[in-house]
Amino acid sequence: MPVRVSPTDRIRHHIDELFASDRPLPEILEEVARLGAQLLMQAALEAEVTEFLGRDRYERAMSTEDARPGSRNGYRGVTVKTTAGPVALARPKLRGTGEAFASRLFGTYVTKTNALESLVIASFVRGLSVRDVEAALAEALGDQAAISKSTVSSICGQIKDEYQAWARRRLDRIMVDYLFLDASFFRMHPGSPAEPVLAAWGITTDGKPAFIGLAPGTGESFDAWKDFLADLRDRGLASPLLVISDGAPGLIGAIEQVYPKALRQRCLIHRCRNLLAKIPAGMQAEVKDAYWKIFDTEELTTAPGPRLVELTDARIGELAARYQAIYPAAAKVLLTDREGLTAYLRFPADHHKRIRHSNFIERTFGETRRRVKVIGRLPGETSCLTLVWAVLDRASRGWRGLTMTPDGLRLLQDLRRSLLEPPRQLRPRTVTAAQPDEQPETVRATT
Repeated sequence: MPVRVSPTDRIRHHIDELFASDRPLPEILEEVARLGAQLLMQAALEAEVTEFLGRDRYERAMSTEDARPGSRNGYRGVTVKTTAGPVALARPKLRGTGEAFASRLFGTYVTKTNALESLVIASFVRGLSVRDVEAALAEALGDQAAISKSTVSSICGQIKDEYQAWARRRLDRIMVDYLFLDASFFRMHPGSPAEPVLAAWGITTDGKPAFIGLAPGTGESFDAWKDFLADLRDRGLASPLLVISDGAPGLIGAIEQVYPKALRQRCLIHRCRNLLAKIPAGMQAEVKDAYWKIFDTEELTTAPGPRLVELTDARIGELAARYQAIYPAAAKVLLTDREGLTAYLRFPADHHKRIRHSNFIERTFGETRRRVKVIGRLPGETSCLTLVWAVLDRASRGWRGLTMTPDGLRLLQDLRRSLLEPPRQLRPRTVTAAQPDEQPETVRATT
């Protein structure tokens, strides 16, 4: 990495590399938590130097009114002791200053860093309020070592600004074949129950993963999902070919209204859970195996398309008939929304196992919720969205896409033409009745 890259950018680059690796997500987040604490402390040091000199790196003193004499002169390594182990930092060195620079956060002999450890979550949340951070640092380091309010604001506001810019960006250049929708619940306000955060991600026409949207919702209602999807559409997200979601009625209604031309796939994992909830525990393993065999189409020679959908639909009917007499409630679950269970079978076969459920983003949500449990309730809606966005945004850089083969691309293009670009029907010509005093035209036959 170039020498001119700042230590904070180096840490961020390391975090990006972790999320791009093939390591399990829980291990990655544990490492990110450690690096996040290092990033928070390093950013604090950098911000203090910027405030002391009155200018950013490589900014000339003559261009800033309140600039002090002096300049940055590299870094020297320092180690801050914590109960979780030593944290290595790069402390900025200055030269030509009229007075010596002294860090108010890491003064001489400051080794009590419990408050900074409590901000490990904030290392990738970084959505805590300025008051929360100030109080935590003052408690750990004492009033004389407390960091300035402007520095705290700079550190905690950075990720918030990044999220807000991301949430307002145009989506015209993102063309997705597959759009995945899901929600997860978090406690954001004191005395209030958990509230949903709505998320959308997709697979582009190039087979690349794309994190599309994130927003709070007032319950998983039709209005909440409709507003969320309408915002994506209004910012330029064109209709996908397939939308994958669970079976929430409000969500299904919103999909059909905002993107009526897209096919809709009901998450097979969610439907399996619904089915097993109607089955006694002793029979669940048998029914579960029978359920997944319905969608095991690898041994069939039938190509993706309506015929494969028809064969799988027949299997659904056979399984429902087998258990109709003893488990009628389960059979009813299986027969509900049959079209939604088989929509994915119209798409390339090598995509089937990835596009028939929405469980991928749900696992990432689960890791986010696990982090939230450490601090109980998040301090407000902004911090919650910042946390979820920071985790999903970083994790999305390591998500795997889909392979686009020539046969698969042709099938997707055919689906795009038939679903989104159907041929326009010609308007039939209307023949006006001849008036009583008019003679109809005669057609002269030619020989």
